[in-house]
Amino acid sequence: MFETVIGLEVHVQLNTKTKLFCACPTSFAEHQNKNTCPTCLALPGALPVVNKEAAIKAMRLGNALNATVNHTSTFDRKSYFYPDSPSAYQITQLSKAIVQNGELYIDLEDGTQKRIGIIQAHLEADAGKNMHEGNHSKVDLNRAGTPLVEIVSEPDMRSSDEAVAYLKKLHATVRYLDISDANMQEGSFRCDVNVSIRPKGQEAFGTRVEIKNINSFRFVSQAIAYEVQRQIEAYEDGVYEQEIVQETRLFDVEKGETRSMRGKEEAADYSYFPDPDLRPLVVTEEMIEAARHIPEMPDEKVKRYVETLGIKRYDALVITASKEMAAYFEAMLSSGAKAKTAVTWLTSELLGRLNKAGYSIENAPVDAETLGTLVSKIDDSTVSGKGAKEVLDYMMEHENRDVDAIIDELGLAQVSDDGAILAIIDEILANNAEKVAEYKSGKEKLFGFFVGQTMKASKGSANPAKVNELLKQRLS
Repeated sequence: MFETVIGLEVHVQLNTKTKLFCACPTSFAEHQNKNTCPTCLALPGALPVVNKEAAIKAMRLGNALNATVNHTSTFDRKSYFYPDSPSAYQITQLSKAIVQNGELYIDLEDGTQKRIGIIQAHLEADAGKNMHEGNHSKVDLNRAGTPLVEIVSEPDMRSSDEAVAYLKKLHATVRYLDISDANMQEGSFRCDVNVSIRPKGQEAFGTRVEIKNINSFRFVSQAIAYEVQRQIEAYEDGVYEQEIVQETRLFDVEKGETRSMRGKEEAADYSYFPDPDLRPLVVTEEMIEAARHIPEMPDEKVKRYVETLGIKRYDALVITASKEMAAYFEAMLSSGAKAKTAVTWLTSELLGRLNKAGYSIENAPVDAETLGTLVSKIDDSTVSGKGAKEVLDYMMEHENRDVDAIIDELGLAQVSDDGAILAIIDEILANNAEKVAEYKSGKEKLFGFFVGQTMKASKGSANPAKVNELLKQRLS
């Protein structure tokens, strides 16, 4: 039996307006190489200046991760000989990062939490983009110098499920903090996966393989599964030391397999040295204070939802998994919906319809205030649950968002008037005298028959709770 050991390095593109060391915009939607200057082109004599906002955003992340936020940090040069890096080096933080010794708790399927240690989160400048066309290549340096924060975990994860749970929690964290859009498809949240195996009980780690630049949770899971199986087979075949070497690999999403890219470089191969153009970054009290302002984070929301709103922990985890979902839920509550009913209608009724129609919570055709109003109509018995589903179906297809108007238009208003319901009940009982006699002689299962007949006669508009209550009165 083998144990899997996983550590992740996650690159998060910070959503600052300008690059890390110059005033060029961070928009990539411009013509190639438009957003460049002597600094990000590494022309002789151009000097870098640290982006204050990028430093504050990194510090804010550190506070959210319960980490040490260093008030003094340093920058280093990392040799990087590729066309998309005009300076032939990357400015990063090796010796002393701005954030060190943090932690993130992930939720496991058995309902427990697991702590994942974070070694550090450091600032660094992104590279440009290579474009290959036929037998020649081009380079676009619009992205060169964009601020990144690289978050390096301890090798604390033991399965692909734990790795994905960590990534999703980290993704939610940076989104809640609003320090990045964390768009995985566009590369603003991407990760390198370090994987090794070892026989269970062995303390020493096996040979570590790094899988570079994976940009989806599903691909992370697939890449780990393939790599673990490859390493186990090599171990069982007696060729582990020959075939499993410390290297960088790529994940082929079409074939679902990893393949060798290059030998894994060590720190010495990168020829790190302190950047001579950048003095140590010493943060000010103003920056420290700005970084302290963080919103209510997912774990805090879960605790509040469970303890204050009385909803199940599982439901709270589902709702807080994304910033947008939590905001939608809270807007429903502000519109008068009760928490427990709102949970069902958000996580089951609405999400089911959105998935089927190809929408996300961000572009849902029914806004939170409208759904909250509809749910409040269920809570106060204006409309039945069944009727509310018809209303929601209607709202998914039509622009009319006036809940009361739709209920009236579809004839779904629930009758709770005692007199109106009693008139229906009396008619049902009069037309079924034999069954009334059977019920009174002990055949209590017939009560369901009377409820069904009453609801049918009211065309589903009668309040079921009222029907049950009044039928019991009449039959007793």
